[in-house]
Amino acid sequence: MTRRNAPRVETFGCRLNIWESEVVRDHASNAGLTDAIIFNTCAVTAEAERQARQSIRRARRENPDARIVVTGCAAQISPESWEAMPEVNHVVGNHDKLTAPAWQSLSAGGEAVIVSDVMQVRETATHMLDSFSAHTRGFLQVQQGCDHRCTFCIIPYGRGNNRSAGLTQIIDAAAKLVDGGCPELVLTGVDITSWGSDLPGRPRLGDLVAEILAHVSGLKRLRLSSIDPAEPDAKLMDVLANDDRLMPHLHLSAQHGDDLILKRMKRRHLQRDVIRFCDEARRRRPDVVFGADIIAGFPTETDAAHDATRAMITRAGLTHLHVFPYSVRTGTPAARMPQLSGDVIKKRAGQLRDEATQRLHGFLDNAIGSRDQILVESGNRGHGRGYAKMRLDGAFVTPGSILDVTVTAREDDTLVVTRIGQ
Repeated sequence: MTRRNAPRVETFGCRLNIWESEVVRDHASNAGLTDAIIFNTCAVTAEAERQARQSIRRARRENPDARIVVTGCAAQISPESWEAMPEVNHVVGNHDKLTAPAWQSLSAGGEAVIVSDVMQVRETATHMLDSFSAHTRGFLQVQQGCDHRCTFCIIPYGRGNNRSAGLTQIIDAAAKLVDGGCPELVLTGVDITSWGSDLPGRPRLGDLVAEILAHVSGLKRLRLSSIDPAEPDAKLMDVLANDDRLMPHLHLSAQHGDDLILKRMKRRHLQRDVIRFCDEARRRRPDVVFGADIIAGFPTETDAAHDATRAMITRAGLTHLHVFPYSVRTGTPAARMPQLSGDVIKKRAGQLRDEATQRLHGFLDNAIGSRDQILVESGNRGHGRGYAKMRLDGAFVTPGSILDVTVTAREDDTLVVTRIGQ
């Protein structure tokens, strides 16, 4: 699909949104909406919505004649609030944004709001993309939606229930991206650990990973987006141990380290499950590095509960932490629980972020003198196998190159590396 004269797409939120923005760009371009500015929104936190609204207002000031379209999770959940913004011309739902007719309707001057009921959607499709604009890694959707109802999360109402893309379709899409020049793919979705639960035979994520690696021989690196530690997958552990094209970096949807808070979140794991998962993965693949999503200041969280999260981070050996201050999402059960003060939430999030920085810097310092591989992305910067940020010293290297390197130093949160044999 051509990207010539493509509309501008602003993406907020998760890796799945990055993939979907590429589909949106293609559909809107093919529909002739080259003058549009499209905002693919996130609803995980109130801050994410605030940033999107701020960007929309700025875009209107700078582009008074542009057609502004809002889509994504925030638009799906509350289309009327986005339609009410004077800067916005159209609102498109999460399912609709991935269909050509929606964009053709907009191009023909159709309805201002096109938002279907995502709870009625039963299938998902992995659209066949050739490449990714401004990305050397390709993001590949393997499932959509979520069957779980964590008490803090509004996302199922923006994404619907779990729908898995078919194995053959995923392999074909992966091969197309690799043929189009993507040396690394990231499997994305709302809850990729649930992939296959709605397919015949109920295959698991580990089965999918093994099949992709077996059938897409040109794929050099494969990564997974966030996975759920509540669902141990023996096949995934086997692949992690036996195929070094699966990168040694696993990002866990941990959320908290206190068992009572995890139950109030309606999570399906306890602290010990996170620790066991990490211990088993590390036993199978000693160089594996872990990331995790952590929520600070969940309703009813005590000092002891906060300390339990800090203890879990240490005991599980977590390195790349995404810390989110708890954000009230209207319509969720957690919004009706006793809330902590904003100052307490901010303080605890700050403590966890400080600890995350210390842990990351310690990990990076320990890497000095070691060998790794960098996928060069832009400006001689990229990521190592364990997802450490890297800056390559020396002459400019074409983005998409994978090079053997030696780590020579750390600059803040980035490793300085030199090409072996240079």
